[in-house]
This record gives sequence, structure tokens and C-alpha cells, in this order.
Amino acid sequence: MLNRPSSTSEKSAPACPDRRVFIKVLLLAVLAGAAIILWPRAASTLHGPSTRPLTVANKAPAPGEAPSGMRWIPGGEFSMGTDDPTEMFCGGTDAMPDARPIHRVYVDGFWMDTTEVTNEEFERFIKSSGYVTVAERVPRQADFPDAPPENLVPGSVVFKPTKEPVPLNNHLQWWSYVKGANWRHPEGPGSDLKGRAKYPVVHVACEDAEAYAKWAGKRLPTEAEWEFAARGGLSGQPYTWGVELKPDGKWAANIYQGPFPVRDTAEDGFAGLAPVAQFRTNGYGLYDMAGNVWEWCSDWYRPDYYQTLIAEGGVAHNPRGPADSADPSEPGVPKRVHRGGSFLCTDKYCTRYMVGSRGKGEPSTGSNHLGFRCVRSL
Repeated sequence: MLNRPSSTSEKSAPACPDRRVFIKVLLLAVLAGAAIILWPRAASTLHGPSTRPLTVANKAPAPGEAPSGMRWIPGGEFSMGTDDPTEMFCGGTDAMPDARPIHRVYVDGFWMDTTEVTNEEFERFIKSSGYVTVAERVPRQADFPDAPPENLVPGSVVFKPTKEPVPLNNHLQWWSYVKGANWRHPEGPGSDLKGRAKYPVVHVACEDAEAYAKWAGKRLPTEAEWEFAARGGLSGQPYTWGVELKPDGKWAANIYQGPFPVRDTAEDGFAGLAPVAQFRTNGYGLYDMAGNVWEWCSDWYRPDYYQTLIAEGGVAHNPRGPADSADPSEPGVPKRVHRGGSFLCTDKYCTRYMVGSRGKGEPSTGSNHLGFRCVRSL
């Protein structure tokens, strides 16, 4: 997803647009991660099941009745990460080195929200708690000492299509900081939530998601829990639903079709954000584990974290991420992990709807393609 572009020779996970950049300069948003440009890709091959070891799910039954709106995820051992997607048919141009090496992980069982948290669910939290989201607060001068006072206005980052095709190495062309954009006004002051009760809540910073989770008696998932759940019991498949991008010729998730970032042709039924639960569930009964909105995880982001786990040897048990964050594409700016991709992902630009891929975002930054879901431990 989004941040300041690095050199074209380096690629890393997309992240959410960094609001701090906008508050300083009120320019168009900067998509996190390295600038992704189109270059000749490796010869494509058909997808096929990976030869990596199988997912071995725990066999114990669910420990009682499911909490409302949640599904039991049994936990177990699986191979985490993804093969180089540039070698795959419809795999895109991003090699995703931060999602390798593929490594074995074990997670305990847990409950997970069936869908992303919706506007109506988030509204109940706001009315009950009186909570004010980051995007609704006036930024503090102490947090942005270099920003002119007139730039310290509440708002968030919003995608806006370009009028004509543009080079894909300049994210400033389709992201902007919009004054007054927040979860109640997804596209800015002229928009509202009428007819959007079942849509995922967006423009939530990590602390907003954590506050909701605490209120609900839940928490954010770890990155390992999220990927185990997203795989739905499958082993080594590129998508949450299996091996083909369009099983039986039908789109299986809300992602971008058409010329990016000019026009989403809505071949999957939706131009932009969709209500939750519009596509089939995965093997664990979860909706929208690919596309629609990115989802916050609790882990700090480091592109070398998987290498660290490999160096420790054996199977990583319930990993909770590194102790701190480091992102070479934006030194000094901590990031949290995002997972799942969004309605803006496309094989022409960003294929991080693939199940083993990773995203990242500055924790205080939300956008109109970033939401979350929660989990509950036993």
C-alpha cells in the first residue's frame, strides 16, 4: 500500500499512505514501499500447488459455541510466505522478497471475525465509548514541528482515479490528503455512510482498530494467525480460494479490473469498495481474506523478519513479529503489517491479494482502502 517511493531497483511491501507527509506539505499521497514500475517480467508459468510441506491443522473441535460473528480457526502448522509471483501466471511484476524465505510456523487455535469490521459495528463502538478516531482529531503541533499551522487539519488519505493513463512510478498522481475525510465521510466532507452500513469501516489508524478490539473483548491478529486463517486449510496455494485467479471463470474477490489507476471496470461486480461477504468464504468460513480492504495486524513490519525466523531454526511457535520496525524504503518511520490487499490491487500493478504476501503502513495513518478484523484467544 503506501509510502514514500524508493529507488526503482528496490521493491518492498505496499503500505498505507503516510498522513504525516500530507500534514507537512498537503501534497498528493505517497504510496508506501518502493516505486513499482512495469518492466519485462519473467516468463509466466501456470499456477500449480507448491511442493512445500502440507498444512497440518489441529484436529480438536471448536471449544464451545462460536461468539457472534466469529469462526473457529483450529490452528496448526503451515508454510508461511509466498513463492516469487513474477514466475506465476497473472502474478504481477513485484517479486515480494519480504515474503520469503517460506518458513514453517505453528499457531494455536483462536476465534476470528467472519468479516471485516463494518460501519454499523464501528458506529456502535463510537456511540458506546465516545471514541474519536485519529483522522477526526486535530494534529498536534508537537507531533509535526515542521508543519505550518494551517496544515494541521483533521483528514485522511483518499484514492482518486486519474483522468488518463499515467506512469505507475509516481503515486502522487492518485492519492491525496482530503480535509474532513474519516470513517464517517469516506471520500471527504461530501460523502456519508448512507447505504453503507454493511461496508467495511475505513480510515482507521492502528490505534483506532486496537481501541475497537479492546472494547469488543478481542484483539488484532498476529500476521501468522492472519495468514493461517486466510489459507483456510489449503497448502501452498497462491490464493485464499485455491490455484486459479478466476475459478470457473468468475472473480473470487473484490480487486481492480481495467486500466489502473484510471477506471475500475467492475468486472467483479464492484467499482471500488464493496459490502462485506459478497464472495464465497474460504475453507474456514471467512469472507474477504483477499481484496476489498487491507487489514491491520498487530506485528511490527520488517522486510527481513522471515530471514530472522529461519536463522533461529525449527518451527516458529506463535510468532508475534519483530521487537521493532525497520523499512529501508522509509528509514526512521515505524510500520505495522497489513494483510489481504484491497479493491485497488491488480495484476498490472500490485498483486498483494495473494495469500502469502505482505503490506505495511505507518500506524497513525488510515485510508479509504484500509480496515481490520479481530480475533479472540481462548
